[in-house]
Amino acid sequence: MSEQTVAAPAPVRARPVRRRPKLGSVAVTAGLILGAIVVLAPFLWMFSTSMRPAQQAYALPPSWIPTDLNPDNYLAALDGPVPLVRNAVNSLVIALATTAGVLVTSSMAGYAFAKLRFRFKGALFALLLAALMFPIQVTIVPLFTMMRSLDLINNPLSLILPSTFSALGVFLLRQLFTSVPDELIEAARIDGAREWTIFRRIALPLARPAMAALGIITFLLSWNSYFAPLVFLTRLETATLPLALVILLGPYRAGNPAIVMAATTMAIVPALLAFLFGQRWIVETLSRSGTKG
Repeated sequence: MSEQTVAAPAPVRARPVRRRPKLGSVAVTAGLILGAIVVLAPFLWMFSTSMRPAQQAYALPPSWIPTDLNPDNYLAALDGPVPLVRNAVNSLVIALATTAGVLVTSSMAGYAFAKLRFRFKGALFALLLAALMFPIQVTIVPLFTMMRSLDLINNPLSLILPSTFSALGVFLLRQLFTSVPDELIEAARIDGAREWTIFRRIALPLARPAMAALGIITFLLSWNSYFAPLVFLTRLETATLPLALVILLGPYRAGNPAIVMAATTMAIVPALLAFLFGQRWIVETLSRSGTKG
């Protein structure tokens, strides 16, 4: 009797099920795209205006795309009566010095509030958080009186010294140091390590992402600061870049808008690069700051 081999049926491949996007996700995506357009529109308008001739800068109704490109506006901004290069150097020096001071003081104070025991610790931290609610306009008069008594008006130190302590920086780093296991700190103390050694060799390496984010935030705030430099720096050669942009616009807004927009475009490049470089650390630090504490 001959055996008949029955061929096995070929496996049927299941067709991938195409899931239709939910209405909620589509609405969220559309909202994000709309928000991105709203945020990017002023920057696109600024760059477009910086490339226009002077006569087109005042044209009504305005157009988004200039018909005649004029990149000489950037050279005119640099060679104008306002020393933008020197003002940019002033802003850079103040921003870097302020950032370094904030990183030093905030890391030490944050570690002390997180891992050390001392009297009135809770009250002092509550007082620190209360300082976040007061804007600089509240303390500008005593600060100006103090800096004038120290003969620091029109001196970068008048902006650097008051800004070396940041309540926000102490809060962020305190939250990060709180997440460090106490067993790790106690093991180092049992091995004979002192607090400075623990802080320098254990706590600081773990806080590098948060310190990078804090440094970028501090740099951006100092670079874009306008009110405090307006009060403490009254000379053109000591002014920062935001003050120089207002001076470049001229009295009664009589300056060339195209040249002002060209200078503004150059002014935001360092801040934009700093934010794009450190946005991952900024988001991570701000998200971790509320997880424990």
